[in-house]
Amino acid sequence: MSAAAPPSSPGEERDGPQNIATAITEVSERATLLVREEIELAKAEITEKATKLVKGAIVGAAAGVFFLMALIFVLVGFAWLLYYYLPGSQFAYFWGFFAMGAILVLLGALAGLIAAKAVKRGSPPVPSMAIEEARKIREAVSSTPAAGGATPPTPPPAAHASATPQPAAAPGAES
Repeated sequence: MSAAAPPSSPGEERDGPQNIATAITEVSERATLLVREEIELAKAEITEKATKLVKGAIVGAAAGVFFLMALIFVLVGFAWLLYYYLPGSQFAYFWGFFAMGAILVLLGALAGLIAAKAVKRGSPPVPSMAIEEARKIREAVSSTPAAGGATPPTPPPAAHASATPQPAAAPGAES
């Protein structure tokens, strides 16, 4: 008498391969979905950081305009000051120009600080959250023990694009 019972029907023999094929298909579909979601996350992060960079550049340009206008007012103020010290001058118009120049310098300094903060927050535009998620996924895939003591499957090629190195082999899978 044999220890293993023969299959009672031909359909029972096919259940094993069909289940494996179904499982492989399901894993493939989930991996594809996961890669698509990671790409969408990376796109969203890049868009957000690029928006911050553009806003910083616009505020920086405004700071430059304020400083340019301040320079013009200061130069005009110096011109009026020179006029004031020339003989025959009775008016002191230059103080208004200097006050306006000082106001524009303060506005330019404030706008420059805001621009610097915005550029620091948005730079460099790297999808760090997506890279971190890809690293976690790769660690989870490579740390799960494979059936039969074989080495774990390698992650899809898209996961290799992240900045973290991939382990050579799973622990305990020495040759």
